[in-house]
Amino acid sequence: MPRPAAFIEQLLVRVLQTGIPLWRAYIGLQLVHPQLQAMGYVWRRGEKVQEIARAWGIQFTPAYIGSPLQAAREQGRLVRHHLAHLTEQDHVLLHELKADGGVDYMALPMHIRREGALPVVTFATDSRLGFSDDDVTDLTRLVDLMGAVTEMHIERSVAETVANTYLGPEVGQRVLNGAIRRGEGEEIRAVLWFSDLRDFTGMNERLPAAEVLELLNNYLQLVGDALKAHGGEILKFIGDGVMAYFPAEDALFLPMVTGEALGAARRLIADIEAANEARATGGREPVRFGVGLHVGDVTFGNVGTEDRLDFTVIGPAVNRASRLEGMTKALGVKVCASAEFNEVCTVPMKSLGKHRLRGVPAPVEIFTLPD
Repeated sequence: MPRPAAFIEQLLVRVLQTGIPLWRAYIGLQLVHPQLQAMGYVWRRGEKVQEIARAWGIQFTPAYIGSPLQAAREQGRLVRHHLAHLTEQDHVLLHELKADGGVDYMALPMHIRREGALPVVTFATDSRLGFSDDDVTDLTRLVDLMGAVTEMHIERSVAETVANTYLGPEVGQRVLNGAIRRGEGEEIRAVLWFSDLRDFTGMNERLPAAEVLELLNNYLQLVGDALKAHGGEILKFIGDGVMAYFPAEDALFLPMVTGEALGAARRLIADIEAANEARATGGREPVRFGVGLHVGDVTFGNVGTEDRLDFTVIGPAVNRASRLEGMTKALGVKVCASAEFNEVCTVPMKSLGKHRLRGVPAPVEIFTLPD
């Protein structure tokens, strides 16, 4: 099934071929998305479809309030304007279309079975005769016929957004592709990252809940930005902790991947330092954190109950990464890496000697960033 932009373009080209004097069309689809309210698709005769993301809150702005789209969606009816007869009270969108050559305009809701705000479709023509009654009837029927296909696009969009938001792009795609059976998994070799805030429990006791939530979200955003910029993917948030991985499809890639993991750690250190400077000016305490880095084989797959699963990584390597992060406080550094990580990393690292990790039988050598 083609993506919405391709579907809309192919469909409206065929509408033109029927003789309907279509000049411009817009389809606004409501989204289930952490950042976006809707996605708009704008088609103009002879041009490619343009996708326009609508951020949360657009419904409270003059761009939407009083517009034909609001009227069509909230009143559930066809709204039509002959652009030659506009007044100052008409919405700015209509005046812009008139100035661009538009003559006749219609907006109507697309009735679908899914609950929530209805999609809205608008059509405009630059024909001096405007839309005929037959044109309006045919376009209204077209919107009804588009409903089933549009609903499939919306459902797929919701599934992809939820999977990506809660599982991440890589894991989310695996799940959507069918990796959803308990016990199903595969062995992979990866660079593992575990980071954690220092004294988060104490912050919860000392600070108001709203301030803790703001601090935590700001910190996690910096971690996510650093990881994303260097090819890492978050597997899960564990309170204030972040478990992430950098996939290495082949051992030959490990030197490059470990370098990227160190690049993410360096970026996070710099970003947290900048954030702490801003916090200091407001009289707030600094944010402190630690990062544990390790290379190892892990099982990547589903664990849980028969009907409630978690897609995660398990294995001794995961425990090592967590324990290494825990050593950052004891050793007074921001990054602790294993000997296995150092062995394949081309970036020179500084040895901190051998230390015992909880749950690990023998002492292990720990490395950190050079001075």
